[in-house]
Amino acid sequence: MVSRLVQNTKVMKHAATFLLPSSAVSATNRLAQTYALVVLNQQIPKFTPLLWSHAKLRICADGGANRIFDGVPKLFPDQNQLNIQHRYVPNVIKGDMDSIRPEVHQFYAELGSEIIDNSENQDTNDLHKCISFIREQTSAFDHSNFCTLVTGALGGRFDHEAANLNALYVFSDMRIVLLSDDCQIRLLPKTHQHEIHIQSTIEGPHCGLFPIGGPSVSTTTTGLTWDLCNSEMKFGSMISTSNKVREEKVTVCSDADLLWTISLKTPIHMGLTC
Repeated sequence: MVSRLVQNTKVMKHAATFLLPSSAVSATNRLAQTYALVVLNQQIPKFTPLLWSHAKLRICADGGANRIFDGVPKLFPDQNQLNIQHRYVPNVIKGDMDSIRPEVHQFYAELGSEIIDNSENQDTNDLHKCISFIREQTSAFDHSNFCTLVTGALGGRFDHEAANLNALYVFSDMRIVLLSDDCQIRLLPKTHQHEIHIQSTIEGPHCGLFPIGGPSVSTTTTGLTWDLCNSEMKFGSMISTSNKVREEKVTVCSDADLLWTISLKTPIHMGLTC
């Protein structure tokens, strides 16, 4: 098993610089990534405008359009609501179309949003549909440098959360980050060793690392308060929760796909501009 881990010499680097204004990201700390944003039908984080500003492609999954229409103006209470709604217009609204309100559908359609009705497909959830669309639209991109940010994936019904976590595994060859006001979650595929560059002003120290798709026979980390050393992890036994980051770089090497989660600090410098 040790020899198998040694063979995984490709290194994948991660950094939550999308939670920093572009002006605050140093050249040495900047990962050359292109972002897409998917907004699901749950409460949007307070830093959604910052994610919006980083994204080249903005997609609302069905009722996620209601969340942008209603929620973003509340983040700018001193500004005209209609002006804000006109400035935050998704490129695409995609899904079952059973949650978006008629007036929101009409508003964005008239402003040029592409509306894609997938009500005939009930085998996948809205996030799966949106990620599939992003994959199709970005086939010419190097997906190793393309990252999809997802708001509204955490909180609410647990079966919805489970389906959203499952999407990380279904699309394990794509960088996807699930976000709430409290934390972020991403998949660390076993095909790579991982370097996680901690943005200490906006995230941490609390973190967790655990397998869901299957047990890990051997996981090794550095940079955590309670590091793992060729440790076995599985549900029903030991998993690494309520851990803490102690260094600016965390490394992870495992024989299994792992979920990495880290707390977000509040208030985040949201860079709320419109």
